[in-house]
Amino acid sequence: MAIADVTIIPIGTETPSVSAYVADIQTILEGFEKEGKIKYRLTPMNTLIEGELSDLFQVIQTIHEAPFQKGIHRVATNIRIDDRRDKKTTMEGKLSSVQHHLNQ
Repeated sequence: MAIADVTIIPIGTETPSVSAYVADIQTILEGFEKEGKIKYRLTPMNTLIEGELSDLFQVIQTIHEAPFQKGIHRVATNIRIDDRRDKKTTMEGKLSSVQHHLNQ
């Protein structure tokens, strides 16, 4: 299981706000989550997506394309992937591990 930190940046929007584009992307992610392919979490600065690496690449390509479907002509996508293979990792597990150390 891998975790991706993804930021989709539509360039050339009519206003400085991109929240409508972020909402569109969250709707797409919700669909992938309902299919059982991923889990995701929106943060104020990015979206975290958890799933099998092949699924993550499919999801990232789909959400990268979303602003183009709304008429944007340029999109920058930042991706950071944590792919640990010696044990199963999840977003919740990583947070729990940090909390464990804080409680010691």
